[in-house]
Amino acid sequence: MITKYAGLAFGLTALLASAAWGAEGPNPTGIPRLDHVFVIMMENHGYSQIINNSNAPYINKLAKEENLATNYYAVAHPSLTNYLETVGGSNFGIHTDNYPDWHNMNCKPNLRTGMTSTDNPPSGLICPISGTGVDAATPANDQSNEFQGPPGDNNIDGVASIPAAHGTVGRTIADQLIEASLSWKSYQESLPLGGADGVNYSDGVYSNLTDFSTIMPQLTPPLSQSDIVFLYAVKHNPFAYFRNIQEGRNRHLSLKNVVPFDGANGLYADLAAGTVPTYSFIAPNQCNDQHGRGNAGPFCNFDPTDNGTQAGLNPALIYRGDVAVQTIVGAIVNSPVWEDGKNAIIVVWDENDYSQAPNTNQVIAIVKKNYGRKEFQSTVRYTHFSLLKSIESGLGLLCLNHACDDNVEVMKDMFK
Repeated sequence: MITKYAGLAFGLTALLASAAWGAEGPNPTGIPRLDHVFVIMMENHGYSQIINNSNAPYINKLAKEENLATNYYAVAHPSLTNYLETVGGSNFGIHTDNYPDWHNMNCKPNLRTGMTSTDNPPSGLICPISGTGVDAATPANDQSNEFQGPPGDNNIDGVASIPAAHGTVGRTIADQLIEASLSWKSYQESLPLGGADGVNYSDGVYSNLTDFSTIMPQLTPPLSQSDIVFLYAVKHNPFAYFRNIQEGRNRHLSLKNVVPFDGANGLYADLAAGTVPTYSFIAPNQCNDQHGRGNAGPFCNFDPTDNGTQAGLNPALIYRGDVAVQTIVGAIVNSPVWEDGKNAIIVVWDENDYSQAPNTNQVIAIVKKNYGRKEFQSTVRYTHFSLLKSIESGLGLLCLNHACDDNVEVMKDMFK
């Protein structure tokens, strides 16, 4: 990580006065000024599983007509790690999908303790992210978390690794946007209308907070938490893991910025009214993002086999995600905001779902713009850090955490 900006060691005090945080550097260059950015995050499928898949006709059409990154990689595993890296430029010491330790002001964040939350050995709830410290290393091949021993699973391309970075700051692009007098929202499909606070999972109505004993008359057998289909998942809502967002002392940096797709202030209402923020992070539910659920019926079942190929995928799940992307992109381009200035939609997949080595963590990233070059395929090596760095460039923000690394390229050709 570039640490020279932390101490302003180059004497560029005037230029970098706003970069007082340890892991922020200068505004990256190369992307034209953007007015609105929409990030649509899909789930758990590698590049070769979706490209040329006949069950994803719209996504493949989009990839041909717009700009496709053919050498783009997710960073590590599992899902939450990549979501954090996409919005904060770091894993913040988290290699697990565990729930937040909501509003626990007494626990010490991983950045402070130097601990890494993992699936194996299993870790507890995740202390709200805050402060400055060291994040977790990303090995090229991991044989100690999901897989124990060879062949393990490959992070990034199976060759590159990332050492733990000291001076990592517990911030996201949301903090940067508010400091720049810009706006943001996290749109989460199937989030209850009542909001995100304390909600770990939900079907849009019922959640982990529901007391089924109060629903009368009771059925036989009675309703219970096990009946809930986990459509909304907090692990796909990275902003909810940060202490300042949970506490909401600044109303612009709070869980009020996390809303469902439906409702008066939801995604579709905002698009119809042309009131979307500068930065929109859009997460379809776990049936529509191609993740799948085991108790949601055949159209949403998990893939029977996930070995990095198209064989063994649930075709209904792939097609359902394809329709979801078409619906969301269509709503954006039909919004009055789409023709207002320079705007970009990024459709990206979080990871390849722990697909074992020798498969790499290559995923799809598609950039659709209302200006400039189209029908372009980039062969430049990019990662989720490149995406964050590029968005920061287009919005006039500082680079953040690993987005400041020298080997992280700005996606100039994709946004040209």
